[in-house]
Parts: sequence; structure tokens; C-alpha cells
Amino acid sequence: MAFNPPAKMVALVGNAGVAKAKLSIFNLLLRGFMAGAYIAIGGALCTVCVTGVAAHLGPGIAKLIGGAVFPVGLIAIVLTGMELFTGDCMIVPMAAMMKKITWGAVMRNWVWVYIGNLVGSLAYAYLMVVGPFVSGQADGTMAVNAFGMTAVGIAAGKVLGYKAVGAAGLWSCFMKAIGCNFLVNIALLLAITADDVIGKFFGVWFPIMAFVASGFEHCVANMYFLPSGKFLMDWYPAVIAKKGGMLLANGGLSWSDIWLWNLIPVTIGNIFGGFLFIGVAYFLMFRKDLPAD
Repeated sequence: MAFNPPAKMVALVGNAGVAKAKLSIFNLLLRGFMAGAYIAIGGALCTVCVTGVAAHLGPGIAKLIGGAVFPVGLIAIVLTGMELFTGDCMIVPMAAMMKKITWGAVMRNWVWVYIGNLVGSLAYAYLMVVGPFVSGQADGTMAVNAFGMTAVGIAAGKVLGYKAVGAAGLWSCFMKAIGCNFLVNIALLLAITADDVIGKFFGVWFPIMAFVASGFEHCVANMYFLPSGKFLMDWYPAVIAKKGGMLLANGGLSWSDIWLWNLIPVTIGNIFGGFLFIGVAYFLMFRKDLPAD
């Protein structure tokens, strides 16, 4: 199988960054919407597949299964050319460091792709909450099923678990976000290194499996996980009492909790993990070896 050596890989990342920076706002939003939905597909599949596993096979196996199925989203994004904020945290700044685009173009890309990812994730969360996460009952009503209860538990754990310990929780969330985008962008580098579909598939699959199974935090995935749990709690309040614990103590989950205790620190950590720990590092390592063309 053909592959690109590291210096050429870095040059290709820069070229990709230039192309992304030149996309229209409409294109960034539309591609961002699709990428958000694709990541949500992986998150929804993960939610369904881990339901009930820990009780029978242990939490480690449950994490492994969730990690094994989640990569479908990024594989679809890479192979169809969609725009993912966490990937653009590394790819677009690489072009700026090579002086091919401005830093203003980087911020333009980040803002519109982030918005597109958010809308796409919310749309897929709604689809799951009115579809597979609820079931019809004999009395003619809809109720949250086992998969929906797993979604509620994931959302509560990703927010209230950090809120319960304050600053230490924010720091833990931030560090998990760095680890996440470190691995996400390794996956993208491996995909760019490979010249064939099979190579790109496995280049993406293993690092993404590692990030999910390790319990790291991805802002776009959480744009799906957290709203899906929030929607279920709002529309079916009985699940709060059924889940109990921190949910019952906090009276549910608020949108301010979602942003303050997860999405904001995770977004910042993802930027650090992708831009600083991968983008800057690889640029510094290979800038003198970049091919002339």
C-alpha cells in the first residue's frame, strides 16, 4: 500500500488547510452540519452498543465496544470531505504557520465550522430522542427505553460529575479534551499519510477507538451526547428520579451546566490538543524538510 512520508504528509496538511480556508461560509456551515451529524451517528451507535454491557462483561469491555463502533463518524468525514472543528484545529493553522493563509482565515474557519457542527449534532440528537431512544407503551404513551436511559446517564456523567468537584472537575475535563484531540489529529495525520481507502480507514479507526475507550472528551461528540440526554430529561422528567444520584440532587441538567462544565473547557482543551500538541509540534519537526512544491 502506498503512503506519504512524514514531510510530505505535513505539506499535504498545509495544502488541505489552504483549501479549507477558501471555502465559502455556506460551504463551511453545510459541511460542518454534515460532520456534526456524522459524529453524532458514531455517538448514537456507541450509546446503543454499550447499553447493558458493563453489568455483564465489565466496564472495560463496555468501553472497548463503544470505542470500536464510534469511529464510523470520522471515517465518513475523512472519506467524504466534510468539516470537523477538532480536525480543523490542526489542519487550518498548519497552513497559517506555513504563511499560506492568515490567522484571520483560521478563526473564520473555526467559528463557522463550530456552528455547523453544533447544528448538525443537535439535529441528530433530536432524531434519536424522538426515535430509537423512546418506545411506545401499552397505555398509548411514549417512554424512555433502555438506550435512552443510557443516553441520560452519559449526559449526566459528562457534566455533573465535573460540577460536583468544582475546579478539579474543570481541570480533569480540560485534560481529557487535550488527550482527545491529540488522538483525533493523529488519526487525521495517518489518514493523510495513506493514499488508499483501506489505509485511511484503519489510520482513523485505531486512534479514535483509543480516545473513546480511554474516556476522553470531544466537543463535537458532546454536542450530541449532552443535548440528547437533556432533551430526554426535559420531555420525560420521570427519568430524573429514575436515574437518581446527581441528577436528582441537581433537579436535572441545565444548558448553563452543559456549557460551563463541559463544552467550553472541552472546546479549549481540544484546541490545545490539536493545534499545539500536534499542529505546532509537527510543523516545527518538519518545516525544514517540506517539499518545494
